[in-house]
Amino acid sequence: MIWTVELAAYLIDAPWPASREELIEYSERIGTPYEVIDNLKELEDSDEPYENIEDIWPDYPTEEDFFYNEDEF
Repeated sequence: MIWTVELAAYLIDAPWPASREELIEYSERIGTPYEVIDNLKELEDSDEPYENIEDIWPDYPTEEDFFYNEDEF
């Protein structure tokens, strides 16, 4: 399973929280690339829904990752 920012961006507006099956159905409905659906199929099918993209891809970059503090320089 390989996630990129471009692939994960398709799931930003997903109906969170959602199960693996709900995310797959959402992805098929909006026409995501097959890589997104393949990645979702590789997820663990648990009883607990996924709350957000970070539950699926813990390394998902957030705004804090791109924060530039001018005071430090």
